[in-house]
Amino acid sequence: MRNIAKMEGKRCCTPARAGSLALTQAEFERSGGRSYAEIVEIPGGTAMVGTRSPQIPDDGEGPIRRVVIKPFRMAVTTVTNQEFRAFVDATGYVTEAERFGWSFVFWSEVPRSVGPTQAVPDVEWWRRVDGACWFASNGPETEHDCQPDHPVVHISWNDARAYTSWVGGRLPTEVEWEHAARAGQGDVRFPWGNAEPNDTDITPCNIWQGDFPKVNTAADGFVTTAPARSFEPNPWGLYNLVGNVWEWTADPYRVRSLKRAVNDRLSGMKGYKLSKGGSFLCHRSYCYRYRIAARSGTSPDSSTTHHGFRVVWSD
Repeated sequence: MRNIAKMEGKRCCTPARAGSLALTQAEFERSGGRSYAEIVEIPGGTAMVGTRSPQIPDDGEGPIRRVVIKPFRMAVTTVTNQEFRAFVDATGYVTEAERFGWSFVFWSEVPRSVGPTQAVPDVEWWRRVDGACWFASNGPETEHDCQPDHPVVHISWNDARAYTSWVGGRLPTEVEWEHAARAGQGDVRFPWGNAEPNDTDITPCNIWQGDFPKVNTAADGFVTTAPARSFEPNPWGLYNLVGNVWEWTADPYRVRSLKRAVNDRLSGMKGYKLSKGGSFLCHRSYCYRYRIAARSGTSPDSSTTHHGFRVVWSD
């Protein structure tokens, strides 16, 4: 049995596996697939990354920086179950969750039929469920939950790299992701501006409403994932850049800090990759990371019910 690594700090994001399959790079270099995703052109120029008003400074949200980037193209949604199934059908690809034989499922979504499950220390709402993977997101006999238009989940960074390579694309950098999310609006907190989501009447994205992790009122209409194309897009036509599912980026997770506590935490996160956007499990009271400048580090072989990815293509 593989151990589940202990989470450090106040994090509801993505727990890490202890150990790695050490898959070979060759497995990530297949090409020849075709993406049917709707794509928008993202202009180049001076991009903004970070914020003048960091909410979780120890995550490296500030200071604000400006970086010159080239134009690129981005899918308007995260990759869906339907799109990922086409990839699997064409290539026979097997995800890391399938190879490990288990993945992480949020406690309230674990089917009764599964029986007792192993919890992650300090974040007991994450449970190891044998058989959980992209087409059975909550474990055995939950294949009916794999809705074609919803984001594919239980996808590791390595899985995401395999898919993006197949369609001739790649994962976005942090600068590209933030540039696309801001859509020319400047140092805004969210893709729609600065209006703060709440638990009642302001629900522009799919996050948690209620008492995390016990009660989700689903005021936004969704207990878990929403369709990849839902809520209002940002000014450049991109959907669900915050909330719904975390999105992998191409970048390593790094934080520039002089704080000993931060560096001690980072010492246990070598090799982690940067994730952006938050998910349906984020709430301001616990994980206020559904903001453009928010950041999270994730083990590249980890997979959960709230982590997906989006594809970009270089011009």
